[in-house]
Amino acid sequence: MPYVTAPDGTEIFYKDWGAGRPVVLSHGWPLNSDSWEAQMLFLAGNGYRCVAHDRRGHGRSAQVWDGNDMDHYADDLAAVIDALDLSEVTLIGFSTGGGEVARYIARHGTGRVAQAGLVSAVPPFMLKTDDNPGGVPIEVFDGLRNDSIADRAQLYRDLADGPFFGNNRPGSEVSQGTRDFFWLQGMQSGHKNAYDSIAAFSATDFRQDLPRFDVPTLIVHGDDDQIVPYEVGGKASAELVPDAELKTYSGAPHGLTDTHKRQLCEDLLAFLNTHGT
Repeated sequence: MPYVTAPDGTEIFYKDWGAGRPVVLSHGWPLNSDSWEAQMLFLAGNGYRCVAHDRRGHGRSAQVWDGNDMDHYADDLAAVIDALDLSEVTLIGFSTGGGEVARYIARHGTGRVAQAGLVSAVPPFMLKTDDNPGGVPIEVFDGLRNDSIADRAQLYRDLADGPFFGNNRPGSEVSQGTRDFFWLQGMQSGHKNAYDSIAAFSATDFRQDLPRFDVPTLIVHGDDDQIVPYEVGGKASAELVPDAELKTYSGAPHGLTDTHKRQLCEDLLAFLNTHGT
């Protein structure tokens, strides 16, 4: 299997599908690059090279004890991009992966990046604090940590069967297979890696990172997102990223990469095709 070695020696697994201008995709918590397979198959079939890696401690990447934070995630992403010598990249992050993209741009710039995309993403700042009163209370994330320690297999089942895909909404029709696939990916993550990542995605402040975006940026967020609320995530990010385009998916949950995959695929392709026009 293909691997890249990160600066601290961590082995990072990646997929590389198709040929053409590169699209690099960063996944959410507690998932891995398999969560992007619908978009990768579609975009690779439409003339783009799709690269997606498993975040450290997730999927097939090494389950290291340390470095489960956004700075290391961003540097791991840079290691993949640099090792493959990618340029004119469209960099897309879902949920936690959106934070990874934001921190990558803050730490590594946009010399290799042509476009950026944030999908159901955690920036600009999820946690409720004195200077972020609209954020999500710390008790929510403490609850995730407590449930992870108590029975993380059941936690992932509860997320998949409930708020992640909006399966707790009347009339929702999320297949058992889709929910099982979320659970399977979650259980492939390292216990400590996934545990530490809760702090990484919830308590990392990206408010100084987003104004540094200097490439065309697409922001996609569902207005019924129960994980990263629309007002906290996509809407707030669009106010900080210069000239960002915000697409609001009416009634969409957090996991819209699955529930709205056709719509998202088409929107991503249309955005990709604007480069150079």
